[in-house]
This record gives sequence, C-alpha cells and structure tokens, in this order.
Amino acid sequence: MGSLSIWHWMIVIVVVLLLFGRNKISDLMGDVAGGIKAFKRGMAEDDTKPAPPKTEPKTIDHQAQVQPTAPAASPADVKARADS
Repeated sequence: MGSLSIWHWMIVIVVVLLLFGRNKISDLMGDVAGGIKAFKRGMAEDDTKPAPPKTEPKTIDHQAQVQPTAPAASPADVKARADS
C-alpha cells in the first residue's frame, strides 16, 4: 500500500505533461543542463588557480617567569599550629 507501482508513476507523468506541456519541460531540462555545465566550468577554473605561497608560521618569543611559591606545610607544622 505504501509503495508506488508503475501505473502510479505513469499517471503522474501524464498529469505533469498535461500541466506543463512538452516545451516547458524541455526548456527546464535545457536550463538544468546549462546550470550543470556552468558549475563544472566554475570548478575547473578553481583547480587552475595557483596556490598562494606558503609562509613561515609566526611565532611569539616569550620567556616564562617562574613565581616563587611558599613551601608546603608539613603535617607536623599543621599540628603545632592547631595546638597553640
């Protein structure tokens, strides 16, 4: 029931031909073919363009400065502070 048989497609084609006529459909197909040719021509022009010269990547020279940190407290120091 969900699939279309050959008869369904034949009826659809006849209705389309009656609505649009053969001239409009052939003109439409000619326009589609012209669009495809223009697309292919555009793609061929893109392939012939030379690639831009490669340049060295820019780098930033930076020297990291190490910040001095306080020494970590040992468990004995923590216990001594808690007792006082």
